[in-house]
Amino acid sequence: MYATGMTESKRETERKYDAPSADDTSWLPELTGVAGIVAVVEQGTDELDAVYHDTEDLRLAGAAATLRRRRGGPDAGWHLKLPLSGDSREEVRAPLSETIPDTLRDLALSRTRGAELTPVVRIRSTRTTRHLVDSQGAVVAELTVDEVRAESLRGTTTLAAWTEMEVELADDADRALLDAVDKTLRKNGIDRAARPSKLIRALEETGVGGPRLPDARAEAVVPGSAGDDVLRYLDEQVHALVRLDPAVRRDVPDSVHKMRVTCRRLRSTLRSYRSVLDRAVTDPIRDDLKWLGGELGAERDQEVLMERLGARLEALPAELVLGPVAARLKAWNVANTDEARRRTLEALHTPRYLALLDSLAALTEQPPLRRKAARGPDKAMAKGIFKEYDRFAARVAHALELPPGPERDTALHEARKSAKKTRYATEPARASLGKPAKRLGKRVKAVQKVLGDHQDSVLARDVLRKLALAAHAAGEPGFTWGLLYGQEQGVARERERELPAAFADASKPSLRKGLAP
Repeated sequence: MYATGMTESKRETERKYDAPSADDTSWLPELTGVAGIVAVVEQGTDELDAVYHDTEDLRLAGAAATLRRRRGGPDAGWHLKLPLSGDSREEVRAPLSETIPDTLRDLALSRTRGAELTPVVRIRSTRTTRHLVDSQGAVVAELTVDEVRAESLRGTTTLAAWTEMEVELADDADRALLDAVDKTLRKNGIDRAARPSKLIRALEETGVGGPRLPDARAEAVVPGSAGDDVLRYLDEQVHALVRLDPAVRRDVPDSVHKMRVTCRRLRSTLRSYRSVLDRAVTDPIRDDLKWLGGELGAERDQEVLMERLGARLEALPAELVLGPVAARLKAWNVANTDEARRRTLEALHTPRYLALLDSLAALTEQPPLRRKAARGPDKAMAKGIFKEYDRFAARVAHALELPPGPERDTALHEARKSAKKTRYATEPARASLGKPAKRLGKRVKAVQKVLGDHQDSVLARDVLRKLALAAHAAGEPGFTWGLLYGQEQGVARERERELPAAFADASKPSLRKGLAP
């Protein structure tokens, strides 16, 4: 369970089945003895009444998400369900109210893209619940049979009715239990539901219709082409950004970092494969992705620096920590974290961010393909990688020629950014170029890691210097700050010594030869 403000979040893992009847459940097989279940305990019946909300073009349903206001049962209130992997979903709950809670509206924003949410269908269910209990008396799963009645709230007059069953795992239960119950149900002729949710079935059977999916892409993309490879990868990254948005808003650990990396992957792909996609369309998107990554960067950089400096300080012997070093470091972190967090949340509420989401949706639904996109992927993908690699190699070579100092630090940072672009360029190409692309990406990542630790030491030294000056002005000892600064200098020198070997490993002619079409 994850709680924030007036909402709480729960991970659901469940499977739905078509059920013959709710009145007579003689069709339900005996489940005692299946995967450690020792008892099936009746829990009674509830009357549930839910109104589902969506945009005019059903964007939530199209993204496998649902937003409902439900009365009745033990969890009455507003429920936003977001897809996870496999049979799992995240359900975010808010107290019952007349209007959609702002928190849930915000969490759905990356999927609605700001479009108005209105009632779509009303689904009433008579639910009978049974608990599946193990030998320790713990509830390991919940089995419910729903007699469902659905009606459209969009003007159609068709009513729909059906019976379905759900089996939902308890929070700490083994997924193997779900598989075992599934096997028993199937053996007894109970099949998985054809639709993934009540909402989808209700939309179809009441005449509202399903999400309207664009067909322009299917007509434009040649299967197995360079355009197909690039768009498949872009799809993954756009979906990742949309999926991460609610986690970032709720400050889920590591979500800001993942979203920032997703922005970089998208930017790099649009840059590396300009021969496939029209840059008149993609360049403005790249600008907006750069802006978003920059807004997220303040919070992520603060996380990295605090983890680094906190670990360094904690590792020092007590006798080397002179003055209120920990307290000053904590105060610095609190002040900067609050500001960075504010900046992140403000960015996610701007018209520019909503426009970016619209642009990304249009990019994947109606891709601006160039003529070369229809050709085989080998040549186009290899060419995109080679261009990025050549820039990366030139920047590393330039940095290594410079003497130690600020100019070299800047050059190494630029080389690091080029390493990332090269690595990201290999990722869409793995489907067509296979192991050679994966191998080069791995070698370049090793260089990126060396350069990344070096850049972190540069940023850490800048912070340590400022903290030392503040401590000095307050009459506090500066010894510990200087010691930590010296440690970071040592780290930077060590990474610079490691760089030539790592770069040589990523520069072997065989790596490039393996990618050649």
